[in-house]
Amino acid sequence: MFKSLKDFLNKIFLFNIFKGRSNLKLGLYGPPNSGKTTLANRICQDWLGEEMGTTSKVPHETRNVQEKEKINVKSGRKEMTFNLVDTPGIATKIDYEDFIKAGLKKKEAQERAKEATKGIIESIKWLDSMDAVIIVLDSTIDPYSQVNITIVGNLAARDIPVLIAANKSDLKKSDLKKIEAAFPQYGVIGVSAEYGDNIEDFYDELIKLMK
Repeated sequence: MFKSLKDFLNKIFLFNIFKGRSNLKLGLYGPPNSGKTTLANRICQDWLGEEMGTTSKVPHETRNVQEKEKINVKSGRKEMTFNLVDTPGIATKIDYEDFIKAGLKKKEAQERAKEATKGIIESIKWLDSMDAVIIVLDSTIDPYSQVNITIVGNLAARDIPVLIAANKSDLKKSDLKKIEAAFPQYGVIGVSAEYGDNIEDFYDELIKLMK
């Protein structure tokens, strides 16, 4: 099952047809532990006064798509209302032994691996509902990965508006320029979802993306 995951990702990315919705949906996509749910929590706390979901250092903490409706974001005189969708991290390979290394027991690790695989499939299917996507990348990690290239390349083919949030910009190893060089076709903005650094500029770019 896990061996065919990469082929499934490529197939479904290429053949699903984008369908617009009357209610705007903004999806958060990216690899595991890039900070998608942390950013979702930041947005929801700022504009709804509540969190989206739980976070963890163990990969694939988010294994089901989560949605918060009618988030009204304002930046200066501009504003935008949308439904925010936080998706499980995309990966081309799931190995339960990685979860054991992260501290989980074997049975729990195997179950998480199964749930994570289902979550990835669910994430991709939800692309049919997305009007725009924020790709959340860990700016301390080399962006030239198979997962990132797969996500970015196929979103471009589907003509979905994209903004890249280079997360963890507060860390010394953060390299915004490397992400900009890797994906020059998209706007890139550095943020710290955890501490809120540069979040106002992020909201401004977000509204521009969805207009």
